[in-house]
Amino acid sequence: MKPRSPAPAALVVRGAALLLAVAALGHTLWHGVAEPGHALAFGLLITVGELARWGALPGEREPAPLGAAGALAYALLGRSAGEATTHGVLQVVTVVVAAQLLASVPHVARGSGPGPDQLARRVLTVGFAAVCFQPLQQSGLSERWLGQGPHVALFLLLLLLLTALCDAVLAALTAGTGRRYGPQLRDELHALSGIGSAVCATGVVMALGLAVAGLWALPVLCVPLLLTQVSFRRYAAVRTTYRQTIASLARSTEIAGYTPHGHARRVADLSTAVGRELGLAGPELTVLEYAALMHDIGQLSLLDPVADGATTLLPAAEQRRIALLGGAVVRQTGVDPAVAAVVEQQADPYREQQTAARIVRTVNAYDDLCGEGVKGPLGALEQLRLGTGRDYQPQVVEALARVLARGGLAPVRAG
Repeated sequence: MKPRSPAPAALVVRGAALLLAVAALGHTLWHGVAEPGHALAFGLLITVGELARWGALPGEREPAPLGAAGALAYALLGRSAGEATTHGVLQVVTVVVAAQLLASVPHVARGSGPGPDQLARRVLTVGFAAVCFQPLQQSGLSERWLGQGPHVALFLLLLLLLTALCDAVLAALTAGTGRRYGPQLRDELHALSGIGSAVCATGVVMALGLAVAGLWALPVLCVPLLLTQVSFRRYAAVRTTYRQTIASLARSTEIAGYTPHGHARRVADLSTAVGRELGLAGPELTVLEYAALMHDIGQLSLLDPVADGATTLLPAAEQRRIALLGGAVVRQTGVDPAVAAVVEQQADPYREQQTAARIVRTVNAYDDLCGEGVKGPLGALEQLRLGTGRDYQPQVVEALARVLARGGLAPVRAG
């Protein structure tokens, strides 16, 4: 499949980051490096943090928390051991760019390096933080306005909030998912509540700690974030194993010949996309995905498989019986009871369903109807619209249509 071209907004972000990086590198080469010890220390910290990056995880958008915290701390560093620093905005950008390029070499060699959008976001975000702080610090305005008391910490926290907002805006612009900007930005802001909050807090603590103790405090202040990173990796491993277990259970209907190959995964992927279109996020999307994966598990109770596994074509009473049996099976697996509730409701009239059950029923019906051949994607959507009086919520059907239109209205089924 031909890779999707970057969106115009992503190209603008990349171009802006490239111009800033070139200007910063040129300025630093021409004027030299101020305080080379600090530049080297933070450069090494950011490089090590980038080398320790992990792959993208569901719900998390910061794969290199230590590198991000180090870059923010350098941007917000105004004093070291009581002495004012003079490195300035462009040197901050230079150190971040050099460290990222150095750390990218082994990642690119393994084919797992950060993408250009990630690099551009980091450069622009750190540049934004430095522009907001360094001129005020070097002109002495921050000390005259805030002094050296707790107001400085509050000011830094405010800058970090603005910086996090800037990063979320850039991430939404460069997402390349084809979704509307508003829901995409909301998801990015929601993702900040994860390890991103630890990154921001560590960045502030590093800047304040070095202002008093100097560079000797840098390794010590990194320890809490390193421990957080290790704990998060373990948590992510547990989540991954849990998700794989659910996916394996979902495939049991395919292995037993009750549903077509890939049906559960297709319904889960499309349901998640529709859920995002309707504004679901975080735990709600997780419950939706798991319920979509396991929505047909009740078919294992049938003596004779349904033709093509298409429960949509069965009488309402039979659909209801299979849904209740599926919910009972899900409850016995130890999965979140909210998932079982969605599975049990999927055959109810939509006015009696929760949002996740409405989505699963609609998407499952779309996949079943596409499989009939004579209907195809457009015919399946038309059939769903005819059923909006009782079976399918009109808003969910239209959200599905928008998601499919962005993807070219291609059939869900493979082959």
